Amino acid sequence: MLALPRASWEVLRDLTTVSPARFAVGVYLVLITLFTVLLSLPAASATGQRTPFADALFTAISTVCVTGLSTVDMGTHWSAFGRIVIYVGVNVGALGVLTLASILGLVISKRLGLRAKLIAAGDTNPLRMHGGPVNEGQTVRLGEVGSLLATVALSTLIIEAALAVLMYPSLLVGGVDPLRALWEAPYYSAMAFTNTGFAPNPDGLEPFQHDYFFLTMMMIGVFLGSIGFPVIYTLARHRWHVRQWSLHAKLTIITTVLLFVVGAAVFLALEFDNPKTFGDRDAWDTVYQSFFLSAMTRSGGFSTVDVSSLHGSSLIVGSMLMFVGGGSASTAGGIKVTTLAVLALAVWSEARGRPSVQAFGRRIPSDVQRVALSVVAWGATLVAVSTVTIAQMTKAPVADVLFDVISAFATVGLSSGLTEAMPDPAKYVMAGTMLMGRVGTVTLAAAVAATSRTQLYSLPVERPIVG
Repeated sequence: MLALPRASWEVLRDLTTVSPARFAVGVYLVLITLFTVLLSLPAASATGQRTPFADALFTAISTVCVTGLSTVDMGTHWSAFGRIVIYVGVNVGALGVLTLASILGLVISKRLGLRAKLIAAGDTNPLRMHGGPVNEGQTVRLGEVGSLLATVALSTLIIEAALAVLMYPSLLVGGVDPLRALWEAPYYSAMAFTNTGFAPNPDGLEPFQHDYFFLTMMMIGVFLGSIGFPVIYTLARHRWHVRQWSLHAKLTIITTVLLFVVGAAVFLALEFDNPKTFGDRDAWDTVYQSFFLSAMTRSGGFSTVDVSSLHGSSLIVGSMLMFVGGGSASTAGGIKVTTLAVLALAVWSEARGRPSVQAFGRRIPSDVQRVALSVVAWGATLVAVSTVTIAQMTKAPVADVLFDVISAFATVGLSSGLTEAMPDPAKYVMAGTMLMGRVGTVTLAAAVAATSRTQLYSLPVERPIVG
């Protein structure tokens, strides 16, 4: 009777060892199937009727991939059971399949073996997936993976619980029933920290658009979720000793803060006279809402203004911020801020005539630069193909399609209003975009090319004309 489970465990162990990337993709597909079935149950909808398959699948992918886009009204369509399913799904997706698997393995076996450490390390450093352990300094060393996993679990519980406690009074002031606020507070905190963007009420954040404390808590949750667990681990370990921070932590925090400030300044300049967004607000509120919009376009997915009312120029800026996204190994999506930082440093080094890319007294190897370039190229290709396909299906304005596609790819959740009105075939394309965006371009590429081949010869060199 134990032969089959033992054989199944051996197959699973071999799969996770040989190809953690394929294992991650496979588990994501299993989770999506599970949550699609749960959300399709009559008990999951407020009306007691089955949710159409396209909407259930779309919501399941948006939940597990912590995106926040929806084809139904999230505030009215789902029952209490449906909301619980979504709440559990976003937390599972936020932790990451590989990290969650390692945590469960640690709990069961009371220790973390080498295989589990390699899998968890691969979740924080994709280069290990397709190139094996590397000799350079690492953001998270194998010996620190156990501590990182503890940081992941504890930080998720502590941050979400703290945000829920702090948000509860604001919900009461906003007119929410005390009992209803008991579950809306943890729901909002989870959606903020996981960078999902689902709101439990039909009006979203509109009742709280002038509650600066509540909105600030939302921004803090989004920021902590978007910088990534390796950075949280570094901050928890070294605190304000900046010199002891890893290069990854420095690049992530600097780039995140820079984009946050620059994005707010650009939104302020573009929208201050728009009567549909910031034009009828006072100076303080306009400045604050510009910062809030900048934070949410990075991956948060919440909004206090109608996104469809933004100027076309603001939609372009928002699309750029969404495409970059947050930090690596975080609840945010996009190509990641470290990818942008590495490419910017490479361009700067080339302009200065330096033979290598350097930052904070460290040299960034060429394979990291190639991966960064591959991530951008693959992400841009995916966005382009999805945009053309959905634009052809819906005949909608390309600007709206591009905004929603980038929102799906970067798992942001903001929408110009197109997503809810799409036909089922377009929903499937958008759902696939969300999945590939969340799984990660590097992970997906590693899953396709899991076998590394060694070339024992080199070809003659010839330089084509570039530029």
